[in-house]
This record gives sequence, structure tokens and C-alpha cells, in this order.
Amino acid sequence: MARLPRNFKDGYSYHITTRCNNREFKLSKRVCREVFLYAIKKALLKYQFKLYGLCIMSNHVHYLIEPVCGADLPKIMHFLNWYTAM
Repeated sequence: MARLPRNFKDGYSYHITTRCNNREFKLSKRVCREVFLYAIKKALLKYQFKLYGLCIMSNHVHYLIEPVCGADLPKIMHFLNWYTAM
């Protein structure tokens, strides 16, 4: 049975976790973390969301995000995952 589409609501904050491919430790290098932070800055400018928290670990990232419009959350994550392509 297919999963129902997610319903993202306006004004809500979302905790999101993404991880590197094959659970590799790609983010342990400083230059990789800097590229990641640059991508977040670009996404903030493009989508105007609130970033309440960010934790970059060596093989995954935690975000606490409040999008302006709930429907923007998949677009934000698509942009970040596309830009960083871990």
C-alpha cells in the first residue's frame, strides 16, 4: 500500500535529518562543512525560511526549520540535497 502524501502546515517547525550516502563520513572534512554552510545560506536567501537549529555531524545533519509556507519544505530540502549531493 502506498504511503499518503505528507501534509506540511504553515507556521510549524520541522526537525529534519539527512545523511551522507552509504553513511560515509563526508562531513568530517572542514571544506565539506563549509560547502554545506554555503548551500544553507543560499537556501535561506532563496526560500526565506527560519533556521532555528543546525547540527552538522560527520555523516549526517540535523535541522530545525520553519518554512514561510509549509508547502515550501520539500522544495527547500530538494535544493539543499541537490546542492550538496552527499
